[in-house]
Amino acid sequence: MGYQVKESFKERAIGELRSFFVLVLYFWVFIGSFTLYRRLILEETGIAYLHYGIALIEALVIAKIVLIGRMFGVSHRFEDTPLIVPVLYKTVLFALLVAAFGLVERSIEGWIRGEGLLSGFGRIGHLGLYELAARMLTLVVAFVPIIAFSEIGRVIGAKKLAAMFFSNPDVQGSGIDHGL
Repeated sequence: MGYQVKESFKERAIGELRSFFVLVLYFWVFIGSFTLYRRLILEETGIAYLHYGIALIEALVIAKIVLIGRMFGVSHRFEDTPLIVPVLYKTVLFALLVAAFGLVERSIEGWIRGEGLLSGFGRIGHLGLYELAARMLTLVVAFVPIIAFSEIGRVIGAKKLAAMFFSNPDVQGSGIDHGL
């Protein structure tokens, strides 16, 4: 068992903020690409679609849900198993947390509008089964790579993972195969 240096509050806060912005950027690009795709498809039929700000808001919400889930430790299960297990577990877990939060959010919205808490279920039901399934599939697909990178960073160290992506590798003796 190695010696661990306790991080200061400031260091933890900066690390959490950095994680939050990485998650927001990732989900904004991911959701934004689907928003752009929807706009381009609908434009072919003459329908205007300009909901780009919604992609950023959704990215902010999803990133916050992930960080809250991490903070409460709901995602630490299976971390001593092969990486595929925690990646799949966390993918499903966070997708379900985001879906549950969406339901709570819609219910509170209905309550505030005076329509009752159960109106959120009705609003979600109006989307239709195919739309809900497509959204869940998109969410699961979005989570797999970001969680996989996070798990690799957990195992080898976040700084080492960042250096592997953002620093020039030492070509001689690096042990990295540069071929496909």
